[in-house]
Amino acid sequence: MRNSLLSLAVLSVFTLPAISHADEAAPEATVAAAPASPHAFAYNVGLYSQYIFRGLTQTREDPAIQGGVDYTHASGFYAGAWASNISWLTDGDYYKSSSLELDLYGGYANTIGETGIGYNVGLLQYIYPGRKFSGTKKAETTEIYGSLSYGWLSGKVSAVVSDGAFGFDNADGSTYTELNLAVPFGSGFSGVAHVGYQDFTGKGNSQFDYADWKLGVTKSWESGINIGAYYTDTDGKKSDFTDASGQNIAKEQFTVFVQKTF
Repeated sequence: MRNSLLSLAVLSVFTLPAISHADEAAPEATVAAAPASPHAFAYNVGLYSQYIFRGLTQTREDPAIQGGVDYTHASGFYAGAWASNISWLTDGDYYKSSSLELDLYGGYANTIGETGIGYNVGLLQYIYPGRKFSGTKKAETTEIYGSLSYGWLSGKVSAVVSDGAFGFDNADGSTYTELNLAVPFGSGFSGVAHVGYQDFTGKGNSQFDYADWKLGVTKSWESGINIGAYYTDTDGKKSDFTDASGQNIAKEQFTVFVQKTF
């Protein structure tokens, strides 16, 4: 459920600026440049008016503080961690207490020759510390994922490999398929669009299948500050996505955020 700038961190490894020496420099005045490190770290922290994951509010429309760290290697390997406050597990009376989501992930990202096509494969573990009610399935979920990207467009498929999926029992094999578009307008502005489909496996789980979509705009500065706003909605039935507090977590939402990357 992370919303880090991992893709930017991975991309930066493959776009390190070349180092050249002035042609007129005398040999004795030329200083050999230290080789660029193959290791890179990126950090991000952000404040969101709410936390939206796959079209569903995770904080009952309350603000969320999120942050993460990403490590990338020049070979294309990466690993990272990301965290956010949540309330959906207690709002839905699934857990007695739970206010944190922690995501741990790792994978490999690179490009296919000179085609300009990028790919990314990896493993993601969702962790939800807290005390659950007796008989409640743990929300912890493990997914594998793979994505392809070209220019402004990217597609991704995530598949559950753990027995449960976000509290659904016997849901291994559940998938989330998404298509994303990020169009730069210049001066740091970009338009973003997204459509996704959540497909649950397991007896009785398919009634919760739904589609979601997002439209938004972001603005970035060289200082690492990013701001944005986006609209989200789903086709989930209100009766299927109303929690114990009476909140419809799948309804249309409007979210704004400010983020800083280091």
